[in-house]
Amino acid sequence: MNDAALARALATAAGKLLLRLQTEAGPRSEATANKALGDAGDRQANALILDALRRERPDDAILSEEEAADPARLQARRIWIVDPLDGTREYGERRADWAVHVGLAIDGVATHGAVALPALNLCLCTEFPPLLRAEARPLRMLVSRTRPAAEAVTVAEKLGAELVPMGSAGAKAMAVVRGEADIYLHTGGQYEWDNCAPAAVALAAGLHASRVDGSPLVYNRADPLLPDLLICHKSRAAEVLKLVNNL
Repeated sequence: MNDAALARALATAAGKLLLRLQTEAGPRSEATANKALGDAGDRQANALILDALRRERPDDAILSEEEAADPARLQARRIWIVDPLDGTREYGERRADWAVHVGLAIDGVATHGAVALPALNLCLCTEFPPLLRAEARPLRMLVSRTRPAAEAVTVAEKLGAELVPMGSAGAKAMAVVRGEADIYLHTGGQYEWDNCAPAAVALAAGLHASRVDGSPLVYNRADPLLPDLLICHKSRAAEVLKLVNNL
């Protein structure tokens, strides 16, 4: 199984596990029960993915949101970067905007990956990226459904774009890949596991993906903080980058 196929298989399998846990837990309930479901999902999906990676790619390093980072990973050329449940709150609330991220960075570049959207029965991957759709008019700017970043809101106003609130980072990134939105501009803080697999899929689909200063996304750094991100059509990138950097 090649790397992209492995990422797709693991993201899909973890997604099925997470859906099964939701079914077993029953309908949405009080906040404490929803949080417990999210915690269980994080833990079990992480175990499924990491056990498989250690079996299938024993020589590769791993960085997961749910595991303490091993400093030895910094010497590795190949590192799997995993978020077993991106959007724990949305998952606990039985929303559709949560995801599973399995990405592979080689020499710091997000090269292969898959983002599963289990509630939508979808898994998007670098091996089979979808054809891009044309931008909509007016443009559609994705923002956090709970904490819209001021920078994104201001850029949207300058572009005349509609705001599209959504949950997890993976769901937002894949909304651009799927043509459900046009711009994902994030300035509110992320880590490598939040955007490695989404960036890999976006790049494979022919989109622009970078930091908000226009520099490349670089992975497997000592500090996994990677706080900002722009995903959009390549033809739109220069305009958005200029706007956000002139705020």
